[in-house]
Amino acid sequence: MIGFDKLNDMQKKAVLQTEGPVLILAGAGSGKTGALTVRIAHLLETGVKPWNILAITFTNKAAKEMRERVEKLVGDTARDMWISTFHSTCVRILRREIQHLDYENQFSIYDSDDQEKIMREAFKRLNMSTTDKTFSVKGAMSIISHLKEEMTSWEDYAQHVDKNDLKAVRIAKVYQTYQKMLKENNALDFDDLIYKTVLLFRQFPDVLEKYQERFRYIMVDEYQDTNTVQFKFVSLLAARYGNLCVVGDDDQSIYKFRGANIGNILGFERVFPDAKVIRLEQNYRSTKNILKVANSVIKNNQSRKEKSLWTDNPEGEPIKLRQFTTGYEEADYVVRNIEKRISTGEFHYKDCAILYRTNAQSRMFEEKLLMASIPYLSLIHI
Repeated sequence: MIGFDKLNDMQKKAVLQTEGPVLILAGAGSGKTGALTVRIAHLLETGVKPWNILAITFTNKAAKEMRERVEKLVGDTARDMWISTFHSTCVRILRREIQHLDYENQFSIYDSDDQEKIMREAFKRLNMSTTDKTFSVKGAMSIISHLKEEMTSWEDYAQHVDKNDLKAVRIAKVYQTYQKMLKENNALDFDDLIYKTVLLFRQFPDVLEKYQERFRYIMVDEYQDTNTVQFKFVSLLAARYGNLCVVGDDDQSIYKFRGANIGNILGFERVFPDAKVIRLEQNYRSTKNILKVANSVIKNNQSRKEKSLWTDNPEGEPIKLRQFTTGYEEADYVVRNIEKRISTGEFHYKDCAILYRTNAQSRMFEEKLLMASIPYLSLIHI
């Protein structure tokens, strides 16, 4: 098998377990992409047709990388597979099937600017103020987005709304009007792409059956970041043959604020009782010291799948930890450290990078860099 000899024992187990539901708990730097691509090649070797394979990733970049790696293993055969994001997969299905939902196949897909424009128009139709800070246009967009992620239609929401909750009543009216306007324009917003596909599958079993027959082997990467509607989508597709392989790491789930439902990965064995669980714990990226610290920190998480990363890499430099009382104090320390290393000739400016968790933190670092006359390039603007 191409690439099989380069895998470790647990990666090989993940490749060979092709039937039934499979949960691959892949720690950081554990070579999950390599294992997934070899798994696809193995499926083809066992006689699975390329068009019966669906691989879903979270970004176009990840999908492109996976497709390229699969092509290196199996050649042009990879072109007959669907290797794409959730949204791209659903767009392809809707372009062929959305007439069942009384839309035209050449529907428009609205971006955030289009959404905001039509939401403002919905506010005006309802004689609602677009400058009201207690119930804003963007606030309404965010709420409706969350409702769609949870598979809640405007009808369901309106049916259960508390009539004494004025904000909830307004949301119900705006949601209804917003959806009506999208329909008038034969348009879907970004959240509709998966939401409408799930509705399509639920309302038209014959359409669902067609795609269940098409995609007999389904793989989902970064499963810890899936939300409710994404879970419904893959669950429906996999219901006939049960060959659903999900790959993820609950310890790397950081997108709850975007609607990610950690319960999807933590409860996988409850939803699929016969699931096989495979742990990829060998790390190829980090030193022993980094993993030692990472394991000691992450073990304190209250809800997690038990695993412990290890590596054959060297011990590496000791980890240095510094605590600060304010963000400005932290930024000042980082910039002074750069100044010191530049002045001694240890580094050049191009050798230095500052990593931070959220874009909001960049302002403090930029202010300190400007004060120190240190040239920099802010990647949040690229």
